[in-house]
Amino acid sequence: MRHGRAFWLFVGPFAAGLLVFVYVPIGWSLLLSFFDARNTVTPAEFVGLRNYVDMLTDGPFLSSLGTFSVFAAFIVPLTFVLALALALLVSQISFMQAFFRSVFFLPTACSYVVASLVWKLSIFNGLRSGVANTVLGWFGADPVAWTVSTSPPWYWLVLVTLRLWLQLGFYMILFIAGLQRIPAVLYEAAALDGARSWQAFRFVTLPQLRTTSVAVLLLLLIGAYQAFDEFYNVLGTDRGYPPFARPPLIYLYYTALGSGGQDFGHGSAGAVILTLLIVGVTLLQGRMVRR
Repeated sequence: MRHGRAFWLFVGPFAAGLLVFVYVPIGWSLLLSFFDARNTVTPAEFVGLRNYVDMLTDGPFLSSLGTFSVFAAFIVPLTFVLALALALLVSQISFMQAFFRSVFFLPTACSYVVASLVWKLSIFNGLRSGVANTVLGWFGADPVAWTVSTSPPWYWLVLVTLRLWLQLGFYMILFIAGLQRIPAVLYEAAALDGARSWQAFRFVTLPQLRTTSVAVLLLLLIGAYQAFDEFYNVLGTDRGYPPFARPPLIYLYYTALGSGGQDFGHGSAGAVILTLLIVGVTLLQGRMVRR
């Protein structure tokens, strides 16, 4: 009885906060998706699946889903490969290993908003004085308007490098933890069999990292489809947000809280569709990786 009270004393506040600030809003959003709720969060007229049909036939929303698919196609494999490569390099370093872990992990503690502004105003600001354009100027190239150029779409370089810098260290730490769980006897057996380093990596390291790899891929995919801060702060201007790289969360933000009227019914339906898409792709990816 005493242990039960102690358990709820520690878990109770967290469980209450999770219920009030997470599960209740999710349930209420699901409820609003079946109603015509404009300028109010109270369900008004029941419309059934009409909001879902409207969102699935809405060109800008489908275009935003395509934008995120392109972003995920870039950021997920790049982060996975680079994080694994960094983990292997840092694990093999015998001198100042803790220092290099900290150096690569530190960007994880940086705010997405702050990093986005640094990327936009300092590194890729489009002026000749920007860091990227200064480097191009050394080779005689003209300045590039990185965040507004659509032909070619240089804004993808800004967004992908920003996300890589912010999250690479976190996934490197996950891979390092997975590498430390691999028994050394497996590598000794591989060496006795005459396996080369790349063979040991292929037949020992990768299979032993299967669980970690699945977790990393799932986290990367979910994080890619939930990206908001870097898109909004890098590409947004005082005149609004450009439609050519609008992710679903920003589109839903303008739908539910835009200046043209607050449409919580369609916004909630779009959020449910996005959630189901993430869940479906995540389950498919997890099954493929396990195979």
